Amino acid sequence: MELMILLPGMLCAFLPMKQYLRIRPARLTALMVPLLIFLCLAGGGLSCFFSVRTGWLLFPAAAVAGTVYVRMLTVSPWKSISVFLAICAVFSCTGSIATAINDRVSTESPASFLSPAAAVIWFLMCCALVAAVWYPATHAVRRLIEDEAFTQTWYIFWILPVLFIGLNLTLIPVQPDILNQGRIRMLYILISFCLLFLLLLFYALFYYMASALNRNNRLRQKNQFLSIQHARYDSLRAAIAQTRQARHDMRHHLTILQNLAGQKEWESLETYLSDLQDSLPDRELDLCDNPAADSVASHYGLLSDKQGIPFTAALDLPAVLPVPEIDLCLVMSNLLENALEASLRTEPSKCRISIRACLHSNHMLLLSVENTFDGDIRLKNGIFQSSKRRGDGVGLQSVRHIAEKNGGYCRFLYEDGIFCANVILRTENSTPHTEN
Repeated sequence: MELMILLPGMLCAFLPMKQYLRIRPARLTALMVPLLIFLCLAGGGLSCFFSVRTGWLLFPAAAVAGTVYVRMLTVSPWKSISVFLAICAVFSCTGSIATAINDRVSTESPASFLSPAAAVIWFLMCCALVAAVWYPATHAVRRLIEDEAFTQTWYIFWILPVLFIGLNLTLIPVQPDILNQGRIRMLYILISFCLLFLLLLFYALFYYMASALNRNNRLRQKNQFLSIQHARYDSLRAAIAQTRQARHDMRHHLTILQNLAGQKEWESLETYLSDLQDSLPDRELDLCDNPAADSVASHYGLLSDKQGIPFTAALDLPAVLPVPEIDLCLVMSNLLENALEASLRTEPSKCRISIRACLHSNHMLLLSVENTFDGDIRLKNGIFQSSKRRGDGVGLQSVRHIAEKNGGYCRFLYEDGIFCANVILRTENSTPHTEN
């Protein structure tokens, strides 16, 4: 009965991970429930026949359940392990409370396990906690897991739940009878409740801190997009000013050309025409009908042109898109910025960047960015590592998050010095795909 807390624990662990399941929820339930029941029965049998303390049997049972949990998810192992340990820490605090209550409700239970009444109380406390955190887990925690700007924090978050698990294990009395002396039981219950409250408070502070950082990261991305728009706007203003000046001077140029032609000074005429062509404003890109996508692609196209990098674009996008423009622009800017940085480190004769985008049906946008690169692509736990600093690359992680949040898809291929990013963006009301 003590080991039955694995059932609400695993349910709580899977609540924020619905979009990261490797198999369908019904099939996952059919797999996990028999496994957890088997672990409970096996642990109960070992405790009864060999007088093993049930609390210690929770460790191997939780390790088996946690291993299956991590294997059933596509999310980073750091995130899944941290979520699992966070739940274990909360349940360990409630376990300390149940241990203190055990001697109160039954004085005849063996020291190796809790009495049935105390075990039921522990199970009910765990179920109540799962019910209380159901909404935060499926909304707030899910958004925290989805956001890749906070990825590196998950590498150290696990220390907090492990610390509280250790504190609760330290507080467990070696001789349960000691709780009957004086006010030790009440003090023990008070300390257990304080640890539980403190742990939940730390979790809340962690969430608000992460939310603030994620909000700042989104603002940074929007500012990046606005800076691209501003640079594009300045470029357009300069082009308009040059065009007006060229129109103003056109009459004078035509008069000079007419005089040169009338005097049959062909060499002077050819020289003048060549100089006039060089003075015309640079060609502005007009890549598609959608102004936002055209702005981003044109910005990086002009940057590539200044660096002497061949840039080709085939954007078949209408003025109104079925997907959020901000998502598309963030994906395009991240991919094109990475492509430009990789091209700057590539041998000039091999450099090239190409981008293609089109609509598929009424709820899907297909995007592909391809560029050449020199050097090695570094991966760690399936995550691309940054070439500018130590740690994960934020750009491609952001692209993956944006693509997959509505059931989209992204794939990164690299071979023979060519890196290709394929992205599918879906509308919010489209049906996401779940692996069978």
